[in-house]
Amino acid sequence: MSTGSGADSAPAPTTHDSRTAPDTPRKSSMFSSLRVRNYRLFFLGQVVSNTGTWMQRIAQDWLVLSLTGSSAAVGITTALQFLPMLLFGLYGGVLVDRLPKRPTLLATQSAMAVTGLALAALTLTGQVQVWHVYVAAFAVGLATVLDNPARQSFVSEMVGPKQLQNAVSLNSANFQSARLIGPAVAGLMITGVGTGWAFLANGLSFVAPIAGLLLMRSRELHVVERAPRGKGQLREGLRYVAGRPELIWPIVLVGFIGTFGFNFPVWLSAYADDVFHAGAGAYSLFNTVMAVGSLVGALLAARRGTARLRVLIAAAAAFGALEIVAAAAPSYWLFALLMAPIGIFGLTVNVTANTAVQMGTDPAMRGRVMALFMMVFMGGTPLGAPLVGWITDAYGARVGFAVGGAVSLAAAATVGLVLTRVGGLRLSIAWHRGHPQVNLVPREQGKELAAVA
Repeated sequence: MSTGSGADSAPAPTTHDSRTAPDTPRKSSMFSSLRVRNYRLFFLGQVVSNTGTWMQRIAQDWLVLSLTGSSAAVGITTALQFLPMLLFGLYGGVLVDRLPKRPTLLATQSAMAVTGLALAALTLTGQVQVWHVYVAAFAVGLATVLDNPARQSFVSEMVGPKQLQNAVSLNSANFQSARLIGPAVAGLMITGVGTGWAFLANGLSFVAPIAGLLLMRSRELHVVERAPRGKGQLREGLRYVAGRPELIWPIVLVGFIGTFGFNFPVWLSAYADDVFHAGAGAYSLFNTVMAVGSLVGALLAARRGTARLRVLIAAAAAFGALEIVAAAAPSYWLFALLMAPIGIFGLTVNVTANTAVQMGTDPAMRGRVMALFMMVFMGGTPLGAPLVGWITDAYGARVGFAVGGAVSLAAAATVGLVLTRVGGLRLSIAWHRGHPQVNLVPREQGKELAAVA
């Protein structure tokens, strides 16, 4: 059954394969993908929905803390929300490759709306108990198993290969903007009228993306052929990634950085309390400055027309090095200022890896590959946090932060060397207009990987 307007009856266009698309210019308009009507509808819907999502995150944690007085209970809630992605993420990717993306997103967004509205009803009527919140968090996690890879894959269907990096970057800018606005609005709402109204606002916020999906024109989508139902598709997806160094090594790099380099709740709270003795205000400031840096990084990434692996490696190395420098920062304000470039390079790693993996993947495999990408990136932090937290408790915040940066830097250097060797590349240093220029160039017998490096 059609989910769009009457214009959707037009024939579906020919399948597009992003791997054979011609290279785009190195720079493009920062908002060029918003010229695509379908993506514009999607983007506007996500502006509203992401803000509501951040409001629910804050309200959910505050409600659990109010009901139990336990920080451990808050941690359980977070774990339950991530657990489905760790358990079922790859199977979600298999399903996404079989299913049409737009109806799938309509179902997942509706499910998350119902969850928010149910929590709102329970809270506003005074009936809410902590197990209700646990169930709601797990339900949102289950919806995310399909929603995340479907949204990631659907971007390329809306804008096509030429605008993919721009659209992925704008999605990140969208998310970071909501990260700045949502918690602030949630704080005011919780203080003024209570947590139940924040849940209600989140539930109602899904009207925007659902309406955007319904208003899209199917004839303007870059439709890809769906994978047929069959046995062994999960193993097929894993073999597909393992056999392509331009896919497996960016995912490995993102896994290391997500596991060891993105544990900011552990480090920033420790710096605020134990190093600078500045309290919750400092913790809020550190997060805000990092969010601003991430937003800037997303907008800068939107101007780049290509996703080069050398940009990914350089950004990952800079991210790790800056964490090591910040770990030794002697003053409060210097540490706070360093959060901005850390946010810029951390976001650049995420966007560049995301785009490079999508562009290098056969459209019929994209759901499975992006499910693996998201599982590694999102699932790594909860796994690495206990280890990083133990190091921070045992040896201090500076050592913990430095270890995270060192692992990230070492991972960037190792993956860079592997890609250089596999891709048949060599280091080239030359002078251009009086400045040194360092590039990776193909050897005489270089492989195809050189084209995306």
